[in-house]
Amino acid sequence: MNTSWNHGVTRPPVSLGIIGACAIIYFIQAGLPAALALWPLDSGRFGAWQLLSYGFLHGDFSHIFFNMFAVWMFGLAVEQAWGSKRFAFYYVTCLLAAALTQLAVQEITGQMWPTIGASGAVFGLLLAYGVMYPENRVMLIFLPVPIKAKWFVLIYAGVELALGLTNTLPTVAHFAHLGGLVGGGILLWRWGWRPGMTWKR
Repeated sequence: MNTSWNHGVTRPPVSLGIIGACAIIYFIQAGLPAALALWPLDSGRFGAWQLLSYGFLHGDFSHIFFNMFAVWMFGLAVEQAWGSKRFAFYYVTCLLAAALTQLAVQEITGQMWPTIGASGAVFGLLLAYGVMYPENRVMLIFLPVPIKAKWFVLIYAGVELALGLTNTLPTVAHFAHLGGLVGGGILLWRWGWRPGMTWKR
C-alpha cells in the first residue's frame, strides 16, 4: 500500500482516544439530546452532524464493551502500523460509509428508528487488521477457536450478510456494519491494496 503518510503515532493514540470518548459519552448520554443519534432522512429529525455523532453513542454495556474491545484489539495494532493520521482518516471514512449505508437501507425499507454505535467503523477496522496481519490468529469470547484474521473477516462478513438478508435480529444494523467494511475496503483499494494480497491462498 501507499506509505507516503506520516507514520507517527500521537500520545495518546487516536484509538485510545476513541475508547475514552465513547466511555465518557456512554455515562452521560442519558442527558444528551436524541438528535445525536442517526435518524432516517424522512424522519424529520435528521442532521448532517449525525453522520459522525452516532458512532460515539451506545445502547447498553455489552454494546460499548464489545465495540471498544475491538477498537483496542484491532485498532491499536493498525494505528501502530499506519500512524495516527492515516488511522483517523480510515476510521472516520468507515463510520461515514456505515452511516450512509444505513440511511440508504432505511430509505428502502421505511424503517424509522435511530441508529447508534461504532460497529460500522469496527467492521472497517477488522478488515484493516485482516489486511495488515492476515496470518494472525483471532479468538473471540463467543468463538473460542483460533482463526486466521483473513478468514475471520470473510466469515464475520458472511454472517452479517446472512443476518441482514433474513432480517434476523432486526434491531441490529447489519447492513451498516457491512457498509463500514466496504467503505474501508474501497479506501484500502485507493491506497494500493488488492484482495489478492491478502487472500492469495
